Amino acid sequence: MKTMQLQQIDRVKTITKEDFLKNYFKPQKPVVIERFIEDWPAFKKWDLDYIAEVAGDVMVPLYDNRPVSHKDGFNEPHATMKMRDYVKLLKKEPTKYRIFLWNILKEVPQLQKDFEYPDFGLKLMKGLPMLFFGGKDSYTFMHYDIDLANIFHFHFHGKKEVILFDQNQNDYLYKIPHSLITREDIDFHNPDYGKWPALKKAKGYKANLEHGNVLYMPEGYWHYMRYITPGFSMSLRAIARNPKNLAKAFYNIGVMRYYDQLMRKLKGQKWIDWKNEQAVVRTNKRL
Repeated sequence: MKTMQLQQIDRVKTITKEDFLKNYFKPQKPVVIERFIEDWPAFKKWDLDYIAEVAGDVMVPLYDNRPVSHKDGFNEPHATMKMRDYVKLLKKEPTKYRIFLWNILKEVPQLQKDFEYPDFGLKLMKGLPMLFFGGKDSYTFMHYDIDLANIFHFHFHGKKEVILFDQNQNDYLYKIPHSLITREDIDFHNPDYGKWPALKKAKGYKANLEHGNVLYMPEGYWHYMRYITPGFSMSLRAIARNPKNLAKAFYNIGVMRYYDQLMRKLKGQKWIDWKNEQAVVRTNKRL
């Protein structure tokens, strides 16, 4: 039975700026750096208990795996709870609730003392360190980021499975038009190739991340992440350098997002259903 063509992401213990730029940034290839942040206070301190202690009273936005609805605003949370209670929930039982794009500078400034902005030869955006949390078996839909940034994903606490594709694989991924996601009913951890045959042609990458690992995701890479155990990660980003990706980022942020919102208002669920159908129609046509 043919399956997705996923190769293991390169792994290095540590890396110099020159080697990173030459071997990974220039060819736009992902890499896992295993022992890059061991001198950060965060490496020793950051686990779920520590976050519950320093941010326990902060109300956090929670998201689950429900399909997109026309009623949802852009990135609107499905629930909120205190960080302390959320950590308790993560440790007690598997939960679908995740936190994503949580800006720790705004919410808990003291956490900023625990890490630094490493010099990979790219200018990292200082105002946007984002945290992501999830419980056992919770996952993010396959998606790419609206700004097609270069992303450095620092994983803390537990284990996480990652699957990546570059933008050249769009024809095989059942991409939803006017959005940044693939069909939400595809389980990338265990896909049904009878239902989604095009996935067999998709060429991508996979890796498991553990505490202290750093994953570099090149510009516009599709990513699916599943928490094998409860845990959290932090992302730092650098603007896309490729002019084509930069243009696409401006289009996504300035046009696509508002067009999609407008159509949801005008057509409601019909618009979402049409987009889901088109993902299949267009992928089959390219096959």
